[in-house]
Amino acid sequence: MNMVILYNGMDSTMEGGAIVSKKVMVCVTQQKTCDRLIQYGNDILDDKQDELFIIHVAHYQFKFLGNSKEGEALEYLYEKALEYGAQLTVVRSNDVLETLIDLVEKYRITHIILGESGEAEESENIVHKLEERINSRVNVIEVPAVS
Repeated sequence: MNMVILYNGMDSTMEGGAIVSKKVMVCVTQQKTCDRLIQYGNDILDDKQDELFIIHVAHYQFKFLGNSKEGEALEYLYEKALEYGAQLTVVRSNDVLETLIDLVEKYRITHIILGESGEAEESENIVHKLEERINSRVNVIEVPAVS
C-alpha cells in the first residue's frame, strides 16, 4: 500500500510545441539535507509557470527521513512544501528506484535534484542508476555534500 500526500498538485505544462515549463523534482532523504536541496531546486526555477516537487520515497523497512517520530518528519516536509509553494509527495515503496522513475514520468519532470550518494560503488549508487534509467530525458543534478 502506497501513501501519497499531495500539496498544490496543479499541472501547468503546455502541450503542442509550446514552451514547457520547468518541473523540478527534489529528492529528499534526511532532514539535515532537505533545506539545502529544496533551496537549490527552488533557485533554478525561472518563472511562475515552473513547478517544484518535493519527493521522499521511503523503503518499507525504514522510517520516514530516518526519523523515529514519523509524524514530526511528515509535518516538517509539509511545512517545507508550504514555504516553497511546492507539491509534496511521500511514498512507501519496496523499489525506490522504480518509484522515482514512475514519478518522473507521472509529473513530466525536467530536472531532478539529489544529494550526493553515500555509495562508493557506482553499481550501488542511486544517482548513477537513476541517470542510466532515464537516458538523458531529464537533467539530473547531484548536489555535493557540505563538509
